[in-house]
Amino acid sequence: MPILSEKNKLSLGFSPCPNDTFIFHDLVHGQACAELPNFAEAALADVETLNEWALAGRLDVTKLSFHALGHVLDQYVLLMAGSALGRGCGPLLVSREDFSPAALPRLTIAIPGGYTTAALLLRMYSPVALTTKVMRFDEIMPAIVAGEVDAGVIIHESRFTFQAHGLWLLQDLGVWWEQETGFPIPLGGIAAKRSLGKEKILAIDRCLRASVSSAFANPEASMPYIRKHAQELDDKVIKDHIGLYVNPFSLDLGEEGVAAVREFLERGRQLGAFPRDSFTRPLTSKEL
Repeated sequence: MPILSEKNKLSLGFSPCPNDTFIFHDLVHGQACAELPNFAEAALADVETLNEWALAGRLDVTKLSFHALGHVLDQYVLLMAGSALGRGCGPLLVSREDFSPAALPRLTIAIPGGYTTAALLLRMYSPVALTTKVMRFDEIMPAIVAGEVDAGVIIHESRFTFQAHGLWLLQDLGVWWEQETGFPIPLGGIAAKRSLGKEKILAIDRCLRASVSSAFANPEASMPYIRKHAQELDDKVIKDHIGLYVNPFSLDLGEEGVAAVREFLERGRQLGAFPRDSFTRPLTSKEL
């Protein structure tokens, strides 16, 4: 179990995926900005573990799925910098056979955590209830290949490698979302505890934005740190991953990004995924 905080320091968590280590490299190495808050050593964990920690309120600043965000808005506020949101980057529903959409209710479908955006997006996509099995994201493709599940919703680097495993693409859930709503798909963001106060939250947001800007300006500087934590070590896969998930929305969500997040949360609320009173507080740091 990682040490999540130290006395008088803020606890911080994000995933070991290349988009997060790219974004956070300068911040965790104390190079992001002069007003950088005093963070403890970052805790790196898979996104569903981070989601569960957010539900327990364990970290001061954390990466989390936008699905999980809908459950913790009483404690956390979304930062304007650091999000993974865009077009052509959504979760993929894949299988070992070319099943028709009508076959989905008969299948067992692996999902990368109950609080992931992928899980809620699958629920939005399907008009009927599906049989799902929660698995860690990097275990889903091997489980499909081994016949332990019929299909799965894959995220992260798996989008670039599923065909090499002989898997079929049944549905790009991000494309479905874009066609359904017109918005880019909101995957995950960075949230800070409201109890930190407006001044500190805004300082964290500024420093995170500076860290993203620095990563864009000098992308090779973070590569050793990225490779150290990446599941897939192929440089092309790493760079494709970063290029897909880190974009102008990562610098600042802007009006379109915030609107996309609100649309996702509202659709989740309509499905009963969140409590009705979840959205009474300001959503983003900009609204504080």
